Amino acid sequence: MSDQESTAILTPANDPEMVEAAEKARQTFKYFWREMSWERRRIIPGLELAAVKATFEDPPELRTGDSDELEKEHMWLMDVDFDGKHLTGTLINSPHSLKSVKEGDEVKIPGKQICDWMYVMFGKVYGGFTVDLMRSRLAPSERREHDNAWGFDFGEVGVVNLVPPDYIGEKPVKQGFFSKLFGGAAKQQPQDYAKVAAHEHPMSVNMRPSFEEALAGNPEMLNEPDDRGFTFLHQLALGGSLDGVDVCLNNGADPNKPAGNGMTPYMLAKSLGWKKVMKRLEEAGGA
Repeated sequence: MSDQESTAILTPANDPEMVEAAEKARQTFKYFWREMSWERRRIIPGLELAAVKATFEDPPELRTGDSDELEKEHMWLMDVDFDGKHLTGTLINSPHSLKSVKEGDEVKIPGKQICDWMYVMFGKVYGGFTVDLMRSRLAPSERREHDNAWGFDFGEVGVVNLVPPDYIGEKPVKQGFFSKLFGGAAKQQPQDYAKVAAHEHPMSVNMRPSFEEALAGNPEMLNEPDDRGFTFLHQLALGGSLDGVDVCLNNGADPNKPAGNGMTPYMLAKSLGWKKVMKRLEEAGGA
């Protein structure tokens, strides 16, 4: 992340466009978490960056009433984890005036404090709703400077993609040398979010045969919890993997067994709105 992002993002508290961008980020956070859940299973990392921006404020007893004091600040977190209720991560920004947090702190916040997310794969940015809005307010030269500072391809202003095109059976639009030189490249089209929702993550589909084989050889691994008390079924339900959840249930996983935080697989899927996963768990008696 660039040096210019080392300080908190300062925007007016009553900015309606920023409020709308943050709401879109919360509604689509599921795709960030899905990608993160599969990133942890990759032998070779696929993400160059993964971060979540959240809103922070000091408790009343720490506020001074100074005119320069900000009521809320929006700052980025990395090394992110999510358990269906809370998000944890490392704060990588220096607050402007907040006293309750500082750069480098490990923080735990409720999901409602999320105001943006982004991940980078092969140099391209996915997510970044508030970043896109801020870029739209910059002059072209300033926008180029911003993008060069980050070192990633943010795409066209107004187009916020959730997943790589091949995840939904599309090919990326390639800009040839002469198109870039003379400005004749086709305009990037907004991603069809309904199409994104209809497609499984490719790793969810591709891992099914090997997952079934692994469980057949080692059935005890089905119920082995991780350090958070999450079994495979809990992890896959929260990550929106219909194939993975189906394999677990077909092999006898308990659809009502709570995870370490007390949430059942159905509750975990519901926390991010994975409707197809929720339906499959309901069919198995989950609630």
